[in-house]
This record gives sequence, structure tokens and C-alpha cells, in this order.
Amino acid sequence: MNLRRNAIMRDPFTRVGVPLLLLGFVATGPARALGGEKQGVNWPTFRGARAAGIAEGFKTPTQWDVEKNQNVKWKTPVPGLGHSSPAVWANRVYVTTAVRLEGEATLKPGLYGNGDPVPDEREHRWFVYCFDKANGKELWSRLVCEGVPKVKRHPKSSHANPTPATDGKRVVAFFGPEGLYCYDVNGNLLWKKDLGVLDCGWFQSRAIQWGFASSPIIHDGRVIVQCDTQEACFIAAFDVGTGNQIWRTPREEYSTWSTPTVDARPERAQVIVNGYKHIGGYDLKTGKELWRLRGGGDVPAPTPIVSRDLIFITNAHGGPSPIYAIRVDATGDVTPEEGKTTSTHVAWSCQKGGNYMQTPIVIGDYIYLCNDRGTLSCLEAKTGKGVYREQLEVRTGYSASPVTADGKIYVTAETGDVFVVKAAPEFAVLSRNALGETCLATPAVSEGRLFFRTRHHLMCIGE
Repeated sequence: MNLRRNAIMRDPFTRVGVPLLLLGFVATGPARALGGEKQGVNWPTFRGARAAGIAEGFKTPTQWDVEKNQNVKWKTPVPGLGHSSPAVWANRVYVTTAVRLEGEATLKPGLYGNGDPVPDEREHRWFVYCFDKANGKELWSRLVCEGVPKVKRHPKSSHANPTPATDGKRVVAFFGPEGLYCYDVNGNLLWKKDLGVLDCGWFQSRAIQWGFASSPIIHDGRVIVQCDTQEACFIAAFDVGTGNQIWRTPREEYSTWSTPTVDARPERAQVIVNGYKHIGGYDLKTGKELWRLRGGGDVPAPTPIVSRDLIFITNAHGGPSPIYAIRVDATGDVTPEEGKTTSTHVAWSCQKGGNYMQTPIVIGDYIYLCNDRGTLSCLEAKTGKGVYREQLEVRTGYSASPVTADGKIYVTAETGDVFVVKAAPEFAVLSRNALGETCLATPAVSEGRLFFRTRHHLMCIGE
């Protein structure tokens, strides 16, 4: 592949500035298990532990056929519409959904420019479901709340976008303006919080409402939520046992849809967030701002990820599509000076090639990004140097983020076509498999099984 060089060093497939400090890039393991999560078994929140999207230690399938029931362990109907991903702990799988009471909710996947919200939503009911991981049997379901949604949604969105989080003892479900809820694993409500009308939409027009999507995470006894909306943006931590607020830090920001990430090390533990005006890190215990970075796309959705000693941030809307590699010990304002791609705490960056919707994935020495049109890129994680950029066969929308297991990357198109790609610097598609339904949710992986949340079902794929 011909990788063109660019004198202004803005494209990831050109040489970018890499200071000598990168020699300190040490291998600490990108898929390190945290907080009692068993490697390859538990998938406790969006994209699993630390949003890394990695589940190793088990053999996963390369091919399956839903119509012929080949390598399909089970397939269970889930009512309503929801793009929340499955969360898995031990032998249980949790999902959320929003059920419209009068007629089926509309969904418009694909690539299009019109982002006007769905005009008439009527009354809904919001649910949390718990399924048996082995056979898909419903163990319990709980009606969380009901009523007319407090904000409208994007035609491609749902009223149940945030993925639930679990620590094996409790399950936290977040429905944005409909509230934050915590249950025990048997479905008993422990506490709930009304965080206000969390109205997310395009910052240039208050009439453009797209729905809430940031998922809660649980770490060290804290539930952490990022609530960047049209007004009164904040990040907050609550006690997972009681729901009592531990800290709440205001943010000067526009609406964002990304989930925060925790990076905990002996020297410090921080909550890392994406943003437009304020990408940054906050002290896990106090909520105090540790560092910040300005710039990027104006509708941030991808979740920050951490591998070894670098934080990777990307977003793409409104012109720029940057990728940033920020050191985990960042302090203060780390924004590179005008015309530069690095700073004391920014190892490398580029202004083209980032993702709009999908969270990237780091596997070993490489970072992989799949954009909205199914273009899969591979870069060197230490330097940002481009390795390949290839187009997957389906040229339609891609909203789900890639996950990896067993030396394979699973990339899901909105059509429900799942591409299995070799997790290596040489591009190779191993197979293409159809789920038979549209799919915008990121899959979960546990003990060699893939859990896909499609338009109408939760299905388990495994050999």
C-alpha cells in the first residue's frame, strides 16, 4: 500500500513527531484485569474492563450461521429498542431497553446527513433484563420507570443507549434524563437518582436533540458518570452501595456521548474523559482536575482507552478527526502549541484519521480504528505511523466498536454483518458472518462466547 507523506504531518499515515521520551513506553499489559474481574470471563461494562475491548484466554469462533443455527448457542428476544451493549459477570448477562407502548419504535440506520430528532415518541417503559449466560433464559426483568421520554432521540439512536455496569454484586443502569438506578444481582432495587433533564444535542441548535449515551462505570466502590449536555455539564462519583454522592465536578463543555475510563496505578488513579472543549483527567478520589486538552471534533463519542503508558483519544465531527496519544502522567494543560503535534505530555497526535462513533482498540503494539464507512486502519501505537488502511466490504454505517479475542478482531456493521479480521499488522479478513438483523451495539465477549445485541434479540455465538 502506498502511504503518502505529508509535509505538515497531520495524517496518521505520515511520520509524526515522536520525542525521545517515548523510550519509556513500557509493557504493562493492555488487558490487565482489575477489581476482581476474571480475565476473559467478566465483561462488566461498555467494552469490558477499562473499555479495552479485549477478552483473551479462550477460543472464539471465526464463522457462524444464524439461519442454519451453526455456532449459535442461543437467541433470545428482547422487546423494545436499545443500543446498550450486554454486560456479563459470571453466569449472568444484563441488558437494558426502552419499549414504546403504541407501535414499534422506528430505527433508521445507515449513512445520512439529516440529524433531526424523532418527532413523536409517545409513552415508553424502561427495563433492565438479566439472562442466564449458558442458555439465554430470562432470570428476571424489572420495570424501571414509564412515561413520555423527557428528551427526543436521533433517528439512529434509542432511549436505552448506555450500557449497564456491574461489579458482580450490583447492576447499575443509566437512562440519562430518566435516571440512574442500582439493583442487586437478583433484581432488588437498592437506590435511584434523578440527575435532571440530561439533554444532549448539537450545540449550535437546542432543537436538535439526539439522546443520552454515556455509560456508567464502576470502580473501587464508585459509580462514575459523565453528563455533558446542553447545559450544566458535570462528571460525578456516587457510592455504589448507597448512591450517596462522593464528588461532583462541573465541566465547561458541549454535549458528548462518550463513556469515561478509569486508569488506576500506584502513583495515581484517574478518570479520563473525551470532549471537545475539555478532554481531560480527574482524580478518582476527589474529582479534582489533573490535566486537560483542547480541540478535536465537536460531537465526541469514542471512549478513551489506555494501553501501557499512553491514553488514546479520538473523535471526528465538524472538520477535525484527531487522534491523540497522551502520557498517563499528564499534568496541567497539555494542548500542543499551534502547528505542533506533540507537547511535554502528548507523545504524538494527528488531525486526520480519527473515529466519529467507534472506540478504537489497542492490541499489542498496534492501534486499530474503524470509521463510520467501514475503513479499518492500523497504526503503530508508540508512534502513530500508519501500517494499513483497508475498506471492509459493507459500505454502510458502522456504529459498534470493535472487540478482540483469540487473535481476531470482530467488526460489526449496522447491517448485522460481522467481519472477523486477523489481529495483526497484515490486513486479512478471515470471515464475514450475518446476524440477520441490524446491530448498532458493541458486542460483549466472555469465556469464548460472543454476545450480540441486535434490533430484536440477544444472541450468543460460540463453538
